[in-house]
Amino acid sequence: MTIAVKFENVSRHFETVRAVDGVSLEIVDGEFFSMLGPSGSGKTTCLRLIAGFETPTSGLISIHGTDMAGVPPYDRDINTVFQDYALFPHMSVLDNVAYGLMIRKVAKTERHARAEEMLDLVKLAGLGGRRPAELSGGQRQRVALARALINHPRVLLLDEPLGALDLKLREQMQVELKGLQRKIGITFVYVTHDQQEALGMSDRLAVFNQGKIEQVGSPQEIYEHPATAFVAGFVGNSNLIDAVAAEKIAGLTGPQSIRPEKIHFAADYAGAKDIVRAGGVVLEVQYLGAATRYEIETDAGAVLFILRPNVTTGEQRGGPGVGERIELAWERDAMQSIRGDMAGV
Repeated sequence: MTIAVKFENVSRHFETVRAVDGVSLEIVDGEFFSMLGPSGSGKTTCLRLIAGFETPTSGLISIHGTDMAGVPPYDRDINTVFQDYALFPHMSVLDNVAYGLMIRKVAKTERHARAEEMLDLVKLAGLGGRRPAELSGGQRQRVALARALINHPRVLLLDEPLGALDLKLREQMQVELKGLQRKIGITFVYVTHDQQEALGMSDRLAVFNQGKIEQVGSPQEIYEHPATAFVAGFVGNSNLIDAVAAEKIAGLTGPQSIRPEKIHFAADYAGAKDIVRAGGVVLEVQYLGAATRYEIETDAGAVLFILRPNVTTGEQRGGPGVGERIELAWERDAMQSIRGDMAGV
């Protein structure tokens, strides 16, 4: 296994602000790796440290085994795609894509031929003569990708590249980006605050919070087995149960998390052998279209919410109303031990 990017106890401080605080991380060559976290969590600063736009206050960063200390951005075998595309409005699409080759003094005929190949790769064949203003947002994003890839970097950095697109186009571009990464096989390091985007595209991801990494793992590991209260609350939706309630409900030690889709009405459920049951009173009912959300105060004091799919019409579906008692059931294995401050989630 070859390591493409390695952080060894890296920090980046801006006066009293610890933007990145003692981060250690290994990104494997050829993987789609995402850095996920809220604004100000340190993920973008880490991307800028890889690119060479920022210098570590302490710690070491290496790319394919080479220490990056003192290496300027233009001497690193990487490229970056930004959210705002950063295309030259006065240049044609073809010349935008070929710009990196022009800087390297590649002959015009060769660089245009290679730019056409890149445009074909990102499904923009035949549009090289247009200006960026004549393209849609999704097409401009593809041009930025083609320009970043034309020099065949070993690592491609993507800083919230789909943030300016509408939802439908963003979802389409997620599929295309992942397909493109598989096709060309280089390392993608992707920064996003969108949990679904990170879960749907990544081979692995790191969840950032206040300059530190809370957890690194596959999307399934992060979602199914959150290590901390922050990860449980930030990546998808989760019920957080304090230690006292967890002991009363399931006889478990320490705080726990459980995803709402794992909890069922006991009357509807015939699950595994080791089932946890909890009675309670319905506090709130919200119809959400595809599902109905129930908020229930359990007899143990924990307030849980569940999502019940609306698989039949509202008149046939039924369900308890506000103030009614209900018994819940779920598999014990669905509860995950967590650490960290639940009050801050």
